Amino acid sequence: MAATSLHAVRLYRMDLPDHPCPWGLRAVRLLQERHIPFEDHRLTSTEAVDSFKAAQGVATTPQIFAGPERIGGYTELAARLGVRPETAVISYTPVVAVFSTAALMALALSAGVSGFMGFAICLLAMLKLMDVDAFAASFRKYDLLSQRWRPWGRLYPGIELLVGLGVLLQPEPAAASQLVGAVAVWLGAMGMVSVGKAVFSDHLALNCACVGGNSKTPLGVVSFAENLIMAAMGAVMLAGR
Repeated sequence: MAATSLHAVRLYRMDLPDHPCPWGLRAVRLLQERHIPFEDHRLTSTEAVDSFKAAQGVATTPQIFAGPERIGGYTELAARLGVRPETAVISYTPVVAVFSTAALMALALSAGVSGFMGFAICLLAMLKLMDVDAFAASFRKYDLLSQRWRPWGRLYPGIELLVGLGVLLQPEPAAASQLVGAVAVWLGAMGMVSVGKAVFSDHLALNCACVGGNSKTPLGVVSFAENLIMAAMGAVMLAGR
């Protein structure tokens, strides 16, 4: 369908304070470049975003409508207009920095595998704590628990940091270490379930919140690695090794 046949276009996009949706901005730019009039409906709170998704039965924003027809997101709009869509900027630099730094610290201190895992968990928590609001907004897009209980997204970085410190300290008595291990296993398992659903079941193209809310790292292998590390280290602590 040609661009000139698009009428009564409505764009719904997330526009949270200091956290606008980049795909929404791309959709705005594309419509403006094609001189297509449209209504710009900005969803300025997480409640508004969640309500819109629930009402429309969609998992992501932006969403573009032409009259009663839902076109879809930015990619679908670009396809409708015969334009090659812009691709997301991808960067694994934060991931490489975290794991290489953790490895060097563990090597310098002769801390072994447990030291590497503890340092990695602490560094990942630090990146989240640098902007908790941005992390929580990004995390909520795919994390099952924070979608049901909003405060979880803000609590998660601090809890992850405590788990990382617990892995490094291996606290006594044994019950304390096992508590840390149980929390680590639970966090890791929950994380892998959430990522698996988002990537393999819902096929969502999202950025990974594991290295902070403003990450350009795609959701997938990296998030699995973070959660697998946490679950594996927790299992070792539960086994008393």
